[in-house]
Amino acid sequence: MLNIHCPNCGITAEETEFHAHGEAHLKRFGPGSSDDEFETYLFMRANPKGVHFERWRHQNGCGKWFHVARCTTTLEIFGSYSAQTTEPPQEIIDQIKDRRPDWRATEAST
Repeated sequence: MLNIHCPNCGITAEETEFHAHGEAHLKRFGPGSSDDEFETYLFMRANPKGVHFERWRHQNGCGKWFHVARCTTTLEIFGSYSAQTTEPPQEIIDQIKDRRPDWRATEAST
């Protein structure tokens, strides 16, 4: 079972109090975008083996959205941060690199 920290209300709880909602930091396309761009936004998602940035919601708590950096193979959580950020904070990147020295941020993982 994962223990997840909500950066909005400060609570750390089991994953059953939260709900995962897929990949974080997606580039959204609005009016004027091509059909290919919109199709990519709707249907194409990264599903990496390793470090992944995900959107979560504190469903049974404050109800707010946030992001989590997590390893999909070991379920290790590197940290959580506000959903209003457009990219992972440097301290999260540093924690990942400390535990996974060979890891590199790629477009698919951020």
